[in-house]
Amino acid sequence: MYLRELTQSVSVLKGAGPSVCARLARLGIYTVADLLLRAPRGYEDRSRAVSFREAIRAGGTANTVGTVTDHDWFGYGRSRTLKILVDDGTATAALVCFHRAFLADRHPPGSRVRVTGSLALRFNELQSTSFEIEAAAEGQGPEAGVLPLYPLTDGLAQGTVRRLAARALAEYGRRTEDELPPGILESRGLPRKARALEDLHAPATPEAAERALRALAYEELFYLQIQVRRRAAARAERPADRPAGPPERRGLRDRLRERLPFRLTGDQERVAAEIARDMEGPRPMARLLQGDVGSGKTLVAFLAVLKAVEAGGQAALMAPTELLARQHAQTAARLLEPLGVRLAFLTGNLKDASRRPLLAALAAGDVDLVLGTHALFSEDVEYRRLTLAVVDEQHRFGVLQRLALSRKGGVPDLLMMTATPIPRTLALTVYGDLEVSTIRTMPPGRKPVVTHLARQGNETKVYEFVRRELAAGRQAYFVYPLIAESEASELKNAREMARRLSEEVYPGIPGGLIHSRLPDEEKRSTMEDFTRGDLRYLVATSVVEVGVDVAAATCMVVEHAERFGLAALHQLRGRVGRSDLQSYCFLVYSGNLSEEGKRRIRAMKETTDGFALAEEDLRIRGPGEIAGIAQSGSLRLSFADPVRDADLLELAREDAAGIVDRDPGLLQPEHRVIREVLERANPFPAETSGA
Repeated sequence: MYLRELTQSVSVLKGAGPSVCARLARLGIYTVADLLLRAPRGYEDRSRAVSFREAIRAGGTANTVGTVTDHDWFGYGRSRTLKILVDDGTATAALVCFHRAFLADRHPPGSRVRVTGSLALRFNELQSTSFEIEAAAEGQGPEAGVLPLYPLTDGLAQGTVRRLAARALAEYGRRTEDELPPGILESRGLPRKARALEDLHAPATPEAAERALRALAYEELFYLQIQVRRRAAARAERPADRPAGPPERRGLRDRLRERLPFRLTGDQERVAAEIARDMEGPRPMARLLQGDVGSGKTLVAFLAVLKAVEAGGQAALMAPTELLARQHAQTAARLLEPLGVRLAFLTGNLKDASRRPLLAALAAGDVDLVLGTHALFSEDVEYRRLTLAVVDEQHRFGVLQRLALSRKGGVPDLLMMTATPIPRTLALTVYGDLEVSTIRTMPPGRKPVVTHLARQGNETKVYEFVRRELAAGRQAYFVYPLIAESEASELKNAREMARRLSEEVYPGIPGGLIHSRLPDEEKRSTMEDFTRGDLRYLVATSVVEVGVDVAAATCMVVEHAERFGLAALHQLRGRVGRSDLQSYCFLVYSGNLSEEGKRRIRAMKETTDGFALAEEDLRIRGPGEIAGIAQSGSLRLSFADPVRDADLLELAREDAAGIVDRDPGLLQPEHRVIREVLERANPFPAETSGA
């Protein structure tokens, strides 16, 4: 009965009528449990009285009780605005009530009120435009304890959410049962669940609120780690198919190494050995291969493909864009086809006349490696014996998409690759069931890309520098945030800049334009012309972020760089510096940078280390985007932050491992409440268990 009460609609609470419920729904609050498990965005300490005079002297926030002495109005028509004059005995403050004329009836002259707000001297009077006001009984002081500040939406006031949270706490929250095992509560010194909810919504002190937030963050991370451990256990229960391959296919990896004009780096050799051991083990491989842009992950993946082919199996390599998939196919044709590996290329744009025989060859086992996009896991695609699935730029695929490919043809080994290094805290949170291999060293002879910052208005100097590089036989990229002109934005766009660069800046120098709205054949043709050197510069959007490898390209110019995320900027910079030539990246930014924009631009200037940038990106943006799980439900943890709560994450991981090892069936139906809230934003949906 109790669980049913917690999961019933928030409308059961007095004061939660249809309009309030509709506004709460915008915040993702539908049930009583949703409300109780909604973390405030902060707290305001009103345990001490602060008069108007004290507040203006100290530059702080007033928290006082006074009398309404008068109402004043200014402006006309719809702009007519109320001012409530309040005297607290030390000074009189004018509360400017923009769009709150209804407060005139609620607080008439002569009434006692409690006021909390920031003050400033304006127009020869003490004013506040950001304040809270409520009726106060005769003799009542301003002290109101520590008040939660909830995330709001249009039409929803702090007072409304506080009253509803207080009612939910009184009627349901104080009877909440513990979900964490008693031994963990005791060993970690955590409060009972009911106490934590009490201190979350009605803390006696700021310290009590902090203890509650940490306890609930630990609980959230604990259940997430339980799910990670169970997923790993489910995978370990499935045996891998490891037959010996035909004799004529043996030695393919050695032959590839012999054909290479260079030696693999130590990191590449180590990672290749780790993958080979996995592919010989009794359980299907589940490994994440991470490495910076240009570190040689693709070659390591091809060695894994050859091991699968040596054993008589098939491999599939899936990329998020046709551009990247085609790049991989061209590299495979150069490196693997001479070894006798039979290749195929499959995307959603393949015509039926070509698609049907390709699918038949796949099903018959006449294709060793198929490369392509999400079309590789289409319903009509069948494999004779898929033993390896490689997913490149894995963060661009949803969990269910990766799962669909890994389930084709039985239980294949799964190798996921990313050029966006995963910070350790995030790896423990989201990829804790995977083995992780890391390539840190770059191929010999590569020079770090020199990054320059240029304020908007100084582009001419950048263009001149690029002109000198073009004259020396080099190539360049120019990247813009928009494809075409927009009435809603004054940002430069790729189409207009392609025209301007061609006609005004570099007349007579052949350039090309590429963006996502172009037909696939035109994109392919333009990229081939640029790769051959027929086009000297390429104007583009972020479509060139991945899958472009042109050794002669030495200049990357990103205009309106503040509009790109840190990971995207690092990927774009990685399009140059792919040979022994010195390369350069120019980030052109606008003058009105936000603080977040300044942090991104500064970080790009200070380091070329993708791992350091990934940690900074996690601090700036949070885990959801970096994890690449927005496609499957972003990781929206209510209480925990993998960076801030790294110590809790370690404890939760340790405790979850111990408990699952002792009792794999820990999560029984009676432990549902927090999971029902989490599952709506869970990166591991129930149907992916064992993925």
